[in-house]
Amino acid sequence: MSIAVKRIYEPAAQSDGYRVLVDRLWPRGLKKDDAALDAWSKELAPSTALRKWFGHDPARWECFRHRYASELDASGEYWRPLLTQASRHRVTLLFGAHDEEHNNAVALKCYLDALLKEYAY
Repeated sequence: MSIAVKRIYEPAAQSDGYRVLVDRLWPRGLKKDDAALDAWSKELAPSTALRKWFGHDPARWECFRHRYASELDASGEYWRPLLTQASRHRVTLLFGAHDEEHNNAVALKCYLDALLKEYAY
């Protein structure tokens, strides 16, 4: 099917499908009851050290993506259930960052999309 990316502060929609927060930290000002989540996958978030190094600096984006992909490669395949879900139904990766182009959910989507193509889930 497909993988989408959306800020967690945007209203949930039925078209979102399976909604999963992929941030290590809970988004500020959001009540857990209001998040409409199916899952919170902290283990898919970048390490604290990588997140702090990146700091949402667009100049570090490409390097961040490569470092994050390396972390995902070494993660023990925590991403596999999402990939399986995405092969059957829509999955929406949720994030809390203000920058909608340079964040871990966008990088994770690219990583998972490549795997979907490679392994033809």
